Amino acid sequence: MGNSVQDHATLADTFNKDEERVEWHDNTLWWIRQKRDKAAHGIIEWEELRETASQIKNNVLSNLSEYLGQFEARAKENGIIIHWAADAKEHNEIVHGILQRLSINRMIKSKSMLTEECHLNEFLEQRGVEVIDSDLGERIVQLAEEPPSHIVLPCIHKKKEEIGQLFHEKLGTPAGNADPQFLTEAARQHMRDKFLTRRAALTGVNFAVAESGEFVVCTNEGNADIGAHLADVHIASMGIEKIIPERKHLGYFLRLLTRSATGQPITTYSSHFSTPRAGQEMHVILVDNGRSIHLGKPDFRNSLKCIRCAACMNTCPVYRRSGGHSYHTAVAGPIGSILAPNLDMRKYADLPFASTLCGSCSNVCPVKIDIHDQLYKWRQVLVKEGHAPALKKAGMQGMTLTLNNPGMYRFAGKAGRWFMRNVPFVLNNKMNPWFKQRDMPEPPKQSFTDWYKKNRKP
Repeated sequence: MGNSVQDHATLADTFNKDEERVEWHDNTLWWIRQKRDKAAHGIIEWEELRETASQIKNNVLSNLSEYLGQFEARAKENGIIIHWAADAKEHNEIVHGILQRLSINRMIKSKSMLTEECHLNEFLEQRGVEVIDSDLGERIVQLAEEPPSHIVLPCIHKKKEEIGQLFHEKLGTPAGNADPQFLTEAARQHMRDKFLTRRAALTGVNFAVAESGEFVVCTNEGNADIGAHLADVHIASMGIEKIIPERKHLGYFLRLLTRSATGQPITTYSSHFSTPRAGQEMHVILVDNGRSIHLGKPDFRNSLKCIRCAACMNTCPVYRRSGGHSYHTAVAGPIGSILAPNLDMRKYADLPFASTLCGSCSNVCPVKIDIHDQLYKWRQVLVKEGHAPALKKAGMQGMTLTLNNPGMYRFAGKAGRWFMRNVPFVLNNKMNPWFKQRDMPEPPKQSFTDWYKKNRKP
């Protein structure tokens, strides 16, 4: 299962040592899930919106090359420069090449999970380019030298007191001031000069319209807009799955996206970019990075429908109580657990097992991705490919043998009840992962089979 130090269970154990933080993290994300429910239930046609958006995405995935070709042609007509990147390395080299050609060594960046996936910041910084994340949450984790733990709420794992201390150390704010309004204003003042002096800005892409060659960036802070509009060059990093066929389809996704993410009716800024202003360069980098391989897997291709709303994270009982960093990948939670193994099956073999398979993630997904089914299917693939731990494989083989043999099943039940009654420490110990977070139940006096034989009516 790769490096055991980096697996989900080990990292979740670290997060769970701070019980107060776990409770706060859990309750905060569930509160956001409840906001999502209220927003969804306020629209009579909510399920119709979900179904329509899902079918639009089905159409896109079935005709992806055609729509990408159409988008490229229209975008070029609009004056946008198009690049194609096969993987993260090529994406990063394209960005660096653009900056190098223009002699730019400082860049402002808005939230982009694709650049997190590609580790762009580290790549550029190693080559002497300063990158400033302008989204407030992203800037906080950047100052803390941490990756984001959530794709919509990057610093949800941090308390305001910790942010206050961080700002005191990094930005010189007064010690002990943790007032959110004060800290937000401090961040605004800190970022103002960055926006005014950076000649290059990079944004992500929420949706790209094949019909018109435009792309849409959704934010609540306006940082993407001010960065892109003030810069001499605007670079947009886009996964190839972000295409939608026509502009009229945007309405479905914009109504679903933020209601699913934060319970808002729509993002504060839904900005359309189609043509560079006079004197500005505008680049779009279309990135594959394993997506076409994913597209070719019938059991898993639906995960490419994802619009990065994080609704599955906010509802997931495992994510809420283990923290985003325990997933050791750019996109955490249930959706990340079905995307990551496609990039590196061995490295991320633990993630599909970090789930209860309760189905809540699939229930809230605005584009109807069958997330819990894919988690189950990934488990099967990983075991067949030899990426499951030997101990787990041996345990499952033993369970299979027991459940397939009635006599052995009855013997195992009797033995288990005897041990629980007479020598419980054999089962109730730190070697039993199940017992670590649970109390062992009282052993039953008889098996169900014995009870049924005694009580069934003739």
